[in-house]
Amino acid sequence: MAKVIITFRIMPEGVDVSFDDLKGLIIKKITNFGGIITEEKKEPVAFGLSSLNITFNLDENKGDTEKLEDDICKIEGVQSCSVISVSRAMG
Repeated sequence: MAKVIITFRIMPEGVDVSFDDLKGLIIKKITNFGGIITEEKKEPVAFGLSSLNITFNLDENKGDTEKLEDDICKIEGVQSCSVISVSRAMG
């Protein structure tokens, strides 16, 4: 059975959003969806704004991540959530 390795780029609404609080809520959503977090990275974007890039493994039988992306976008403080990388791992 194959696993899918997905990286989300989550943009906060502004520089004043608490990254730690946001990260905790997002990780909870991903793990409840069945994802296993493998990497979390804060990346500078511009003018003091940073994105939160989260990489996780997911069983390919879960299908697409559209509902998960929508759920993350509904979190207060999140401006957007987009998939920036998808790959498949066998094993």
